[in-house]
Amino acid sequence: MLRNQLFKQIGYKVESRKYRVESTGCKVESTCFKVLLVFFVVFLTAFKIDDASFKIAKVKYNGGGDWYANRTALPNLIAYFNSIFSAKIAPQDAVVEVGSQELFNYPFVYLTGHGNISFTDAEAKNLRNYLIAGGFLHLDDNYGLDKFIRVQMKKVFPELAFQELPSSHPIYHQKFKFPQGLPKIHEHDNKRPQGLALIYKGRIVCFYSYESDLGNGWEDFGTYPEDTKERREQALKMGVNLLQYVLTN
Repeated sequence: MLRNQLFKQIGYKVESRKYRVESTGCKVESTCFKVLLVFFVVFLTAFKIDDASFKIAKVKYNGGGDWYANRTALPNLIAYFNSIFSAKIAPQDAVVEVGSQELFNYPFVYLTGHGNISFTDAEAKNLRNYLIAGGFLHLDDNYGLDKFIRVQMKKVFPELAFQELPSSHPIYHQKFKFPQGLPKIHEHDNKRPQGLALIYKGRIVCFYSYESDLGNGWEDFGTYPEDTKERREQALKMGVNLLQYVLTN
């Protein structure tokens, strides 16, 4: 179930129907009607969006890179998100292979790592179909990811190029405000952080946090001694903005 099914307001249209009630002693105002009304209320309540529990997933890929990096990052981000919003994400992230049909079960998937990444043609096609259908991919630049992931994403969307989002973009102005754009969390090559996006038919399908390393900031505090509490909080807040934007647009 993708994001547009999870978080966009659902409307119910009730058709006007006339029912012929046979002479059984059951009137419209009677218990028969009350039972139907209770059933209808229970039915609608069962589909309240605020009660939905869903998962987000980390992408497993081939090529030799450590797709499993940042082990504590997503659970910590989920816990932070759930402490703020009533719509709950399942506390433990899933793992999904890039070529699997299970990919379509998750409105938001996260890909990181330091080494080589390789998509087969079938995997690239599956990822493209997922993103076009309403899914969202967050690429998080761990050191060494960049030179591999750009090539692989060209397989997925050969017609698209990464565009830097301006600091005025709504993704930086959700629950938390980032007037300067993507925050710098972890140093790589002494370059400025950039929030890059692939935009398909007017919709962001992929956000690439480049030279920022948000996932390092989401990990348990103390994992990286040079990352302060303030940086970790900035990373978590930016992660919340990403999830909020993805799940409501």
